[in-house]
Amino acid sequence: MKNRGATILAILVAALLILPLVVHDTFVLRVLTEGVMWIGLAIAFDVIAGYTGYLNFGHGAFFGIGAYTIGILMMQANLPFWAALPAGGVAAAIVALIAGIPTLRLKGAYFAIATWALSRAIQQLALNVEFTGGPDGMRLEAFLNPQFFYYLMLITVGVTFAILWYLLERAPFGLKLKAIREDEEGAKALGLNPTKLKMQSFILSALPTGILGGIYAYWITFIDPSSTLGDLVSDQAVVMVVFGGMGTLFGPALGAILIFAFKTLFWAYLSDFQLLYLIILGALIAISVIFIPNGLWGTMFKRKADATRPQHQPEPASEPAALSAVAAPEEGN
Repeated sequence: MKNRGATILAILVAALLILPLVVHDTFVLRVLTEGVMWIGLAIAFDVIAGYTGYLNFGHGAFFGIGAYTIGILMMQANLPFWAALPAGGVAAAIVALIAGIPTLRLKGAYFAIATWALSRAIQQLALNVEFTGGPDGMRLEAFLNPQFFYYLMLITVGVTFAILWYLLERAPFGLKLKAIREDEEGAKALGLNPTKLKMQSFILSALPTGILGGIYAYWITFIDPSSTLGDLVSDQAVVMVVFGGMGTLFGPALGAILIFAFKTLFWAYLSDFQLLYLIILGALIAISVIFIPNGLWGTMFKRKADATRPQHQPEPASEPAALSAVAAPEEGN
C-alpha cells in the first residue's frame, strides 16, 4: 500500500513538473499557478486550525503582510526579488509572534474573533499610511514569465508540504499539537507547554503564508488592501480546510483543488453574482460541519477503515493517550 501511494505521488509530481512544457496557454498556466498557491495557503492554515484546534480568521493578514513587505522592499528600498522574498515570510512570522502573545490566551470563538479583528486592523493600517499606497494600492515592476511563477509557486508549496508532513505526521511535534487540540489541560498534565507549542504552530502557519503572499505580489504586479488583506483569503482557506478535512495535509489540498475549481468556473460564468458566491461558501461550511464533520478526506478514509476493521476489533487509542509515549515528563516541552 505504501509503495502504491509513493508511486501515485511520484507520478503526480512528475506530471506537475512537465505540465508547463506541454501547456503553452498563458491563461491556463495562471489558473494552475493560483490553484497551487491555494493548496499552500490551505495546508498552512491547517497547521493552527486543524492540528492545533485554533480557528484563525486572520490568516489572510499574513498573506497580505508578505505581499506588502515584498512590494515595499522592491519598490521603495530597491531590493531584488530574491533578497526581498524571505523578508515576506519573516515579517509574517514576527507579526504572528507579537499577535500570538495576547490572542493565543483565548480559545474557541474568542480566538477566531480576535484574529479577525487583527486582520481588519492591519487592513485599515494599510489603507491609511502612505508607504503602502493607501487605498490606491501599490504597483510592482512587471516580470512576464508564467513558467517562472508556476515553478516558483510549485516548489514553494512542495517544500512547505514536505516540511509540514515531517513535523506534523512523523515528528513528536505533530502529536503534541493534536494533544492540545483534543484536551489542552490533559496535554499540560502530560508535561507539555501548550503556550509555547501554540506559538510555534501559529508562526509555522504564518511563515509560508507570508512567502506565498510575496510571490503573489510579484506575480500579479498590483496589490491593494482589499485584494490581499480582505476577508476573502481567510474565508476561502476556512472553507477549503473544513470541506477537505481538518487535521490532515491531504484533506486541505483536496479541498483547495475542488473549491478553487468551483471558484474559477463560477467567476467565468457567474461573475455578476458575487454575493451568491459568498452564500455558497457559507453553505458549504454548514453542510461540511453537519454532514461530513471529518471533511471529504477524513470521511473517505474513515469508511475505508470501518470496512476493513474486524467486527470485534477495538477502536484505536485516543491521540492524547498515544502521546504519553513521546511526551516528556518535564514542563517546557
